Amino acid sequence: MGILQKIFGKSKPKNPEDNFLVTITKEFIRVEHTERKTEEILWNDIKEIKLINTEDGPFLPDVWLALLGENSGCLIPHGTKGFEAVYDIISKYENFNFDNFISSMSCTDNKEFLLWKKE
Repeated sequence: MGILQKIFGKSKPKNPEDNFLVTITKEFIRVEHTERKTEEILWNDIKEIKLINTEDGPFLPDVWLALLGENSGCLIPHGTKGFEAVYDIISKYENFNFDNFISSMSCTDNKEFLLWKKE
């Protein structure tokens, strides 16, 4: 194998978001990762939804969707398969803050954006 093939013949590196598995049912959302504790929250237990931006990218996820409850919650990295499906559901919640979602997507600082809070 020549030097050029060794350099350019390698497969594309995996994105860190590819290591997460999101399971969505009518009752709950579960997020699994081989190197993290499994997280799960019931849809009915969600009290607050945020986007959390970090400066960790590109080698680690840098935007996280946080579904937070009283005693449970889960973090879903943006770009993970399943993120869009969860977003499609939560974006229909009454008083969902689309402006904060847009602000988060254009932010590169460590910052949290409240998207929704249960009244």
